[in-house]
Amino acid sequence: MNTKKLVTSAVMLALASVLSTIKIFQMPLGGSITLLSMLPVVLLSIKYGTKWGFFSAFAYSLIQFALDIPAVMSWGLTPTMWAGSIVFDYLIAFTILGIAGIWRDKGFKGIMAGISLALCSRFLSHVISGSIFFAVWCPDGWSPIPYAVCYNGAFMLPELIFTLAGAAVLFKLPQTNRLLNE
Repeated sequence: MNTKKLVTSAVMLALASVLSTIKIFQMPLGGSITLLSMLPVVLLSIKYGTKWGFFSAFAYSLIQFALDIPAVMSWGLTPTMWAGSIVFDYLIAFTILGIAGIWRDKGFKGIMAGISLALCSRFLSHVISGSIFFAVWCPDGWSPIPYAVCYNGAFMLPELIFTLAGAAVLFKLPQTNRLLNE
């Protein structure tokens, strides 16, 4: 591994972590709309490929879990819920962001499709967690899957829109293309 790749990744993960603390909207049991916190993570996958993207995104999943431990501990989870939340809401949900670079060689449309795939995959991971491990909080009259889709869609849809908009602006700049091709 070269030093530039490691330093770039460390800076991008630090930026993503700081941006994740700038919450536009916070859901009561986890999940929030942030200020483009996933954009630096997906950029690593787009710049260095999916293998490095998954590695970086896994590191980001550990950072996010470490930042959220106090909140998660306050929810009164059972050990099974804890394990499910760690796996599906952190490890899988954030690591899957590494897939964003899958179509990076297809130009702007491929980049936008890769980012969409990454965030939709993260959404799916949260829905699995919500419908299995957090079904106890499902309101009366709801079944767990539609509830998990609505709950997680309330923050993931805006996250997807904001991340795509941020990426669209960023990738229209000639400086971005130059940096990605270095």
